[in-house]
Amino acid sequence: MVENIAVSLPKSSILQNCCPYKNTNYNFNGGFLKGFCLELKPRSKRKDFNSLVVASSSNDSSSNGGGRFYFNVTGFPFPLGPFLNRSTVRTEAVKNFIWLFEQEQALGFSSVSTNTRMTVIKLKSGGLWIHAPIAPTKECIQLVKELGAPVEHIVLPTFAYEHKIFVGPFSRKFPRAKVWVAPRQWSWPLNLPLEFFGIFRAKTLKDEDVTTPWANEIEQKVLSSPEVGIGPYVEVAFYHKRSRTLLITDAVIFVPKQPPQCISRESLLASAKNGLAVKILSKGKEVSDEPVVDNITSRQKGWERMVLQILFLGPSNLLEPAKSFSQMSQKLIVSPIVKTLVFSKVPEKVKDWIDRITRDWAFKRIIPAHFAAPINASRSDFLAAFAFLDDVLDERYVTRPSLSFFFTSLMGKAASYFPPDDMKTLSSLDQFLVSVGAVKKTVSGRKQ
Repeated sequence: MVENIAVSLPKSSILQNCCPYKNTNYNFNGGFLKGFCLELKPRSKRKDFNSLVVASSSNDSSSNGGGRFYFNVTGFPFPLGPFLNRSTVRTEAVKNFIWLFEQEQALGFSSVSTNTRMTVIKLKSGGLWIHAPIAPTKECIQLVKELGAPVEHIVLPTFAYEHKIFVGPFSRKFPRAKVWVAPRQWSWPLNLPLEFFGIFRAKTLKDEDVTTPWANEIEQKVLSSPEVGIGPYVEVAFYHKRSRTLLITDAVIFVPKQPPQCISRESLLASAKNGLAVKILSKGKEVSDEPVVDNITSRQKGWERMVLQILFLGPSNLLEPAKSFSQMSQKLIVSPIVKTLVFSKVPEKVKDWIDRITRDWAFKRIIPAHFAAPINASRSDFLAAFAFLDDVLDERYVTRPSLSFFFTSLMGKAASYFPPDDMKTLSSLDQFLVSVGAVKKTVSGRKQ
């Protein structure tokens, strides 16, 4: 999904626990970028390849960039790259228990990229529990196998296309693993069955299910809201009790100051170039056509531009992105797109989900599927990111049981503030989608 911005907050207790590399992670508008994936696979001697499968990986041990080759062609409306080469970065989030695997994810042929994250947890059984699989390149699969444990469960925690397209290909690399998917799977523009994505015999994740094989170690809570518009919004939150870790897909993010390690130098420099988007958003200022010099400054500008385009679609100023970027980075937030197009439409359901998470789970870190991770954050930090819901809900629904909740609310409202100039494009899109019936107005709480 996409990210949110904040304006000069007081110093927060949220401290990013960066991975061994300097950079961290990034989020993408997955919930609304749905479609189908067609990944072409060379002829294989394997007899179990099903012709109905249209999502598969292709690895070639010769000249494949260290096992990073992955031929990926996705469908309308937004193809997701990289189309031929995906580097995988593995880091250890919790020693001996949790590992993060990251790959670059690009928006079609544009210069906008981000990171997408798969989280791997070792269960007490000795097997691996895999959350939101990424492209199963030869390098990625080798990094999983180096953990020295069998893959027991593969989990799709959302309905989002960007995560769904890799579940089938990944599961075929570990045929003994059981596949679990979030409920109400849905695709756009065609509502295709899971089998079309190469996902077979999958079990559906249920809210607070105590019968799953991992129930004693990992708990789950489902947010499922069909009322949003053209399709539902579904996300399953998980809590690993032993490490006190909350796993989220798109609900919150933490934009790191520096770009994730998995985003290539070429992508960052391409974003730093003054292309058409920069000229359109320059507000009449003179735009230089000089070539981009490969240095830290250029790469940082490329990252800042990427983030603003993904968070706001059409930010107010790409020529000088530093100011807007500094306002929304280094904070636990809900992304502008998710907040505007989803959570503000069904505030009561979202609030109930958030309240159940913070009531039952005493987490001390959060791992989202994009941007930075792991994030050192408490329940109060999580609540603060969602305090904007109070402005949408009916007065009778909102309560203030304590002084701490009051300060959490204030901090949250600051964290969910978006500069009006940066929000213009997204607000116009919201109004258009509402007018054509693709996205609904608020359907619970106070009507808008």
